[in-house]
Amino acid sequence: MAEFTEYAPGTPTWVDLGTKDVGAAARFYSELFGWEAEDLGEEAGHYTMMRLRGKNVAAVSPLMNEMQPVAWSTYLATANADETAKKVKDAGGMVVSEPFDVFDSGRMAVFIDPTGAPILTWQANKHIGAELANEPNTLIWSELRTNDVDKAKAFYKEAFGLDTEQFPGMDYTIVKVGDRPVGGMMKIGGPIPEGTPPHWNVVFAVADTDAIAAHAEKLGGKVVSAPSDMPGVGRFAAITDPQGASFTVMTGEGEPPAPPD
Repeated sequence: MAEFTEYAPGTPTWVDLGTKDVGAAARFYSELFGWEAEDLGEEAGHYTMMRLRGKNVAAVSPLMNEMQPVAWSTYLATANADETAKKVKDAGGMVVSEPFDVFDSGRMAVFIDPTGAPILTWQANKHIGAELANEPNTLIWSELRTNDVDKAKAFYKEAFGLDTEQFPGMDYTIVKVGDRPVGGMMKIGGPIPEGTPPHWNVVFAVADTDAIAAHAEKLGGKVVSAPSDMPGVGRFAAITDPQGASFTVMTGEGEPPAPPD
């Protein structure tokens, strides 16, 4: 069990799904991962919290407008959303939504990085982000898929203080807070079709990648990349849910990466 009560700035702290049918999406992920759904009501825009063993792990939300794609979003922790917004602008990013308070839960903002990928930030108050992570059926990793990794490295270093290093023997960049791996970056191409818009992909840990992939298909999802092994890392599968949102599941080898204290 991996419980968290705070996250260091720059760490992926929360993920939520913007979707056309919140009820259907909540049922899909509840049946797939064993999550329990709670609609927070009309005042909260029917933002639906997804929990595991009573702990917040993710959320499902209606789309805010017709232009918003059905997709998972990643939030990076910040100690000060307003200062982060300024750093984003100075680093060449675009502020889509200036920082605003979400009741007494926290303060957030929405950005587009210079490579075109949406990214959000979260300044925690009563809602710290995922209370469980790095265990089966919870978030274990977020990775930026982009057309310009070098530009992304420079931006996330300046705006969020994230360090990077090359993964040995692979064209893959590890994203770090201090000396702790917290995410990754990779260039669109190869297994990611050309023309895919830059985005942050979410990865959920599972106990059995093959079983989860098969179950997702029974629930109406689609396995777009069959389960395969990455030596020394784990077994992965890429899936889209019935409304088209993509995510990855993995069964890891050894100890999972842990957010900094």
